Amino acid sequence: MMGNATDMRIVTWNINSLRLRLPLLARLGEDLRPDIICLQETKVPDDLFPADAIRELGYTHTLYRGMKAYNGVAILSRVALTSLDDTPDWCGRGDCRHIAASFSLGGEAVELHNFYIPAGGDIPDPEANPKFAHKLAFVDEATAWFAGRTNRRTILVGDLNIAPLEQDVWSHKQLLTVVSHTPPETTRLLAWQENGFVDAMRHFVPADEKLYTWWSYRNRDWKASNRGRRLDHVWITPDLTDNLAGMTVLRDARDWPTTSDHVPVAVDFRD
Repeated sequence: MMGNATDMRIVTWNINSLRLRLPLLARLGEDLRPDIICLQETKVPDDLFPADAIRELGYTHTLYRGMKAYNGVAILSRVALTSLDDTPDWCGRGDCRHIAASFSLGGEAVELHNFYIPAGGDIPDPEANPKFAHKLAFVDEATAWFAGRTNRRTILVGDLNIAPLEQDVWSHKQLLTVVSHTPPETTRLLAWQENGFVDAMRHFVPADEKLYTWWSYRNRDWKASNRGRRLDHVWITPDLTDNLAGMTVLRDARDWPTTSDHVPVAVDFRD
C-alpha cells in the first residue's frame, strides 16, 4: 500500500466468474474496505446476478451488464451511482465489455468507466487471428470516442489486457511477440491513455520499476517465478491528480483459494 488518508477507495478486479468467486468479495472487503468495486469477466447474465448477496456485503448500489459464460462488467458501490447509458456498443458486438456511472467526490460529479478489453487470442496477427483484430479495433474505437469528448473528472479502470510499458512485464524482450505486449497493442493503448488521461498506478510506482497485476495459472509457483504482467489499470484525467492519495496492488489475493489469475488494484482519492 502506498499513501494514506483516503476519502474514496476504488478497486478494480478481473474476478473471472463472480458466482464462482463470490466468497472472495467478502475477503476483499475485509482486506481493502473499498467504497466502489469495479469487476470484469463476471460471466453472469443479468437475470442471475447475485444482487442480494452483494447487498449483504454493504454494496447497496449496483450496476451490471452481463452474459452467460463470457465477459461481463459490474460496479458495486457503497455510495450512490448514476448510470451513464450513452456509451457505444463497441464494435457492434453487444458483448458486455463496458459499463459507466457517475458518483460524487467532494461534492462534484466524477465519471467512472469500467472496461474489459478483449484478450486477443494467441496469434498477434489481425489477418490470421480475428480475436486480435477485434482487440485492436476495440482500442481504436475507444480512443476515438474519448478523443471526441470533453473528458473532465473522469476515472477509467479495468482489465485492459495490455501491458504497455517495458517494466509492466517480466521480460520486455521475450514478450514483444506475445499478445498483450506487442507493439500494435502497446502503441494503441498509450495513444488512448495519452489522449487525456494520467496513469494513476504509475503516479505511485515509477515507470522504471516492475509492476504486475496478473500471473498465469500455468506457473506452479507464481511467486517464485514472478513472471507477471500489468494488465489491470487505473487512469484519471489530470484534474484529479491532486486528489490521488494512495495505491495498492493486493498481491496476497493471488494465493486465495480458487482465486482469479488477476489481483485487485485499489486507488485512493481525497475529496
